[in-house]
Amino acid sequence: MRKALVVGINYYRHGSPLHGCVDDAHGVKSVLERHSDGTVNFGVKLLTGTGATDEVAKSHLRGQIQELFSGDSETALFYFAGHGHIEATGGYLLCTDSRSGDEGIALHDVLVFANQSGAQNKVIILDSCHSGIAGANPTIPSTAELSDGLTILTASTAEQYATEQNGAGVFTTLLIDALSGAASNLVGDITPGSVYAHIDQSLGPWDQRPVFKTNVKRFISLRKVQPPIDLGDLQRIAELFPTPGFEFPLDPSFEPERPVVDTGLPAPNPLNTAKFAILQKLNRVNLVVPVDAPHMWHAAMERKTCKLTVLGEHYRRLVQRNRI
Repeated sequence: MRKALVVGINYYRHGSPLHGCVDDAHGVKSVLERHSDGTVNFGVKLLTGTGATDEVAKSHLRGQIQELFSGDSETALFYFAGHGHIEATGGYLLCTDSRSGDEGIALHDVLVFANQSGAQNKVIILDSCHSGIAGANPTIPSTAELSDGLTILTASTAEQYATEQNGAGVFTTLLIDALSGAASNLVGDITPGSVYAHIDQSLGPWDQRPVFKTNVKRFISLRKVQPPIDLGDLQRIAELFPTPGFEFPLDPSFEPERPVVDTGLPAPNPLNTAKFAILQKLNRVNLVVPVDAPHMWHAAMERKTCKLTVLGEHYRRLVQRNRI
């Protein structure tokens, strides 16, 4: 019930060729097909334009986009890497046989297919020049027209070009990094919002600027990866820190590693060392910090405390409310 149409076009009969779009499409297909544990994620259909015997014609692509957004799938995702064009009537995705910019597929048509789709979630990702116009009303460019459940993520604004670097699209390279795990949260979910945040943070103010438009009540997970902390350990956070602002008291019995010289410290307590192991895991993902000590080891040996970070308090509330 999750399907994706992934398109990459390098070859254009009547225009300049591109070099990284087909490889980008293969990369996106590969990362979307399965979650990191190998279980099936999206059913992906791949279209590539590599040469005269491997083209993506406008009529065929238009039909495939219509088919993608038909039916009542849980998620329908459209990814395109290739030439884009913009003029007074709106934006276009250029196909292998496009003779001019306005002979491509109108982004307005793509939006109509998505807006009328019965899919619960619709995601459009475009790595093409001027793609930021996607979702805008051609007559009122400042107005977006997105139906419920639709998200658009583009490589650049309506005025900018989408660039390639080292044989790959700058935007898609970051997109694949994000989907591979760089944009995951602590339970291993990667959402459209976290993907955008990763790309946005990676591009400076003088670079092409990604555009994110959405009309959703909640973010879906585009892919699941191995979380940086075990779910069972994460769920212990509300037990270890039962109230906001609580500081967990430590002492040497929590630390299993002893100084070489016998200092008369109490022996490690297995119950405490087990809790301390979880606290250290929470510390490594920035949920817990020692108080008045440089490291958790010092906090234990010096009988200090540890407390939740702001992010830690957020996850404590999620666990307490049975949201995780």
